Amino acid sequence: MLAGLGLAGCGFSPLYGSRGTQGAVQDRLGEINVLLIPERSGQLLRQALLARLERGGGMARRYDLSVQYSLGAEPIAIQPDNSTSRVRLIGTASWTLLAQDGQRRTVASGSAREVDAYDIINQQFFAAELTSTAVQRRMVEALAEQITTQLAVHFSAKEG
Repeated sequence: MLAGLGLAGCGFSPLYGSRGTQGAVQDRLGEINVLLIPERSGQLLRQALLARLERGGGMARRYDLSVQYSLGAEPIAIQPDNSTSRVRLIGTASWTLLAQDGQRRTVASGSAREVDAYDIINQQFFAAELTSTAVQRRMVEALAEQITTQLAVHFSAKEG
């Protein structure tokens, strides 16, 4: 608690909160409609974004968020028998915030990137699939957090 008081004394304030400019930023985030993102991992990313953006609920939508998500995998640990024992996943999300006006003008855009990896234990393919799914969920959560923060920074700059 004392650390929080010390931060308040030096001008620190949360990016999106409940008072002043931070409340306005939260309101702007609540006005974003997340468009559909293809594939299962895209659906997971959309759910993670919705969980972060729709905090108050009931807000009129003024913006559409379009996200192009890609997930790549590459083996990074090759054994002498040419089998793979570790896989790196790279998730990239490019996003565009569009106004819901007649011109559909671009309000902001950006990108987010996340890298993670998992091990493949010898001949344990079911366990590898479970681990891969868990890593993908972790990645979309991190990407959603990055995108939400970028959007909050955009709205904060406009409010401030």
